[in-house]
Parts: sequence; C-alpha cells; structure tokens
Amino acid sequence: MLATLAPAPNPSRKREGNVTIALIDYGAGNLRSVHNALVAAGAEHVAVTADPDVVGQADRIVLPGVGAFAACMNGLSAIPGLIEAMERRVRREGAPFLGICVGMQLLADAGEEHGRHAGLGWIGGTVRAFDPAPGLRIPHMGWNDVIPSFAHPVIAAGEAYYLHGYHFADAVDVAATSNHGAPFTAAVARDTIVGVQYHPEKSQAYGLATLERFLAWRP
Repeated sequence: MLATLAPAPNPSRKREGNVTIALIDYGAGNLRSVHNALVAAGAEHVAVTADPDVVGQADRIVLPGVGAFAACMNGLSAIPGLIEAMERRVRREGAPFLGICVGMQLLADAGEEHGRHAGLGWIGGTVRAFDPAPGLRIPHMGWNDVIPSFAHPVIAAGEAYYLHGYHFADAVDVAATSNHGAPFTAAVARDTIVGVQYHPEKSQAYGLATLERFLAWRP
C-alpha cells in the first residue's frame, strides 16, 4: 500500500470495515493522490493493483486517469484479463465503480484525441475536444460548477477542480453538467457505474465528500 500523505481520517466518519477498494494501476493515473483521498474519506482497504484476480474480488473499483485517451485505453488493454475482470465485476456482478477524469472518459464508446479510438463502451457517447472560441481557455483548468441533472447518491451540487481539454460529448447518462464556453458533461451514471470529469482528490472538501458518498453508496 502506498504511504499515506493525506491527513489522518476522522474517526467519527463511517468506516468501510473489510470492504476492499481496487484502485486500478495501469500507468495512467494520479494514484498516490487518489489513494490518499480515499483513505481520508474513510476507506481502510485500498488495493493499488493491476491484478485481474484482485479486481475480480474487489467490493468497489476506482479507475483514475490522466493523459491522452488512447494512451490510457492502451494501458488498460495491455494488461491481460484486466478489462475482462472489470467488465465481470462491475457490469455483471454490480460492484460500485467510480471513473475519474480520463477514467470517466474511457467509459465512452470512443475518443477522438489524436484519431478515433475505441473506449470501454459502458456508457454511450464520444470524447471530443472543446470547440475553440475567442477568450476560451483550453484545456479547461480550475474550479467550476457541478450541476446535477437528477438526484443521485454520489453526485451533489457544488464546485470541483477540473483539468481537461476533451469532454464526454453526447453522453446518454449525464448525471451532472458544468459550463466552459458551452455546457459539458461533468458526471455520468448508470446502474452501479459513476464517472466524474473533475478530480475529487484535488477538490478539497467537495471532493472528499464525493468520495465519502461513493464509499457509502449501496446501489
């Protein structure tokens, strides 16, 4: 387990007991920050792993991601059995899943960064670049709104930290939006799957509360 750099969790918070969170390590995520944020939110057993057997037995799965869509998808695909274990544990057996930033974008049918590349296809839509416009800063970086599209146990209104040049366009299961020149998808949700474009691990109290809700979620 990675060393904990975050403040010690508050003992008054609800603990996860023996629940195991598989934090997927495929060479494309800010693992230490996400790990520490999960621990600060109350998770006691966070396995930083690329082992399909561990993923296949985990109670919850978190997929972080930074960088280009294709590189992240290639990183996942390069680990034998990993995508299959995720598919089985999440889509067939119903384990709660959280995708973060590019980890959320990988849920799409495809991404158009440096060509068109297939995604996991768990939630319909295509990851596309923001349309350039005068005065519009790309990548979208900094604090911005999270505006829920419907009531969901994990997603709440507030402000979160974003860093991305591409967005989940035409998503069929939009759970929240934000605005950068035009509305874009801030979160998606379907069944036991949630994805957030923002970084909970960088979003201070709002992000910590998001992770706490994910840990408490019993879909």
